[in-house]
Amino acid sequence: MLKIPRPASSSAALPIAHVVLRILIVVNWLMAAVILALLFLVPNDEWIMISFKLSPSPEAERLVMGLRAIAVLGLVAIPFNHAVLKRLLAIVETVRGGDPFVAANACRLHVIAWALLALQLLSVVIGAIAKAVSIPGHPLDIDAGFSINGWLAVLLTFLLARVFAEGARMREDLEGTV
Repeated sequence: MLKIPRPASSSAALPIAHVVLRILIVVNWLMAAVILALLFLVPNDEWIMISFKLSPSPEAERLVMGLRAIAVLGLVAIPFNHAVLKRLLAIVETVRGGDPFVAANACRLHVIAWALLALQLLSVVIGAIAKAVSIPGHPLDIDAGFSINGWLAVLLTFLLARVFAEGARMREDLEGTV
């Protein structure tokens, strides 16, 4: 009996993607817990000023308020990240099942695109806050702001959602004629 081997990359990629997405879902919720702890349990203004080696001043207070605003926006990002990760996991499951071109995946990709758009907008706002509250001796250097790659990912995901919708429609038409 002749057996046709499956390519190693496709057989290994899907289980790995499944595990990685599950881990990222847990990490996302852990980040929410960390941010909540940083906002409500651990710090007070004095603790933040000591950890950033700041002396009391209006600029230092502005920096502390900016950090708190960024943390709140980090909490806002958690559900968007969750939406992306859960839908990616569902897409991986349909690929593992051998049936990726379904209308549900097109819908999932559309939701992912909107979530990525929201995350890009949050990143721009976070970058603006960081720039606004930075002080000369202590610039707030965070990896946020405008990202051409992030915006391209948004556009690509909207396009991919449309491709999947057309693929699902064409497949349904083909199944209807056979």
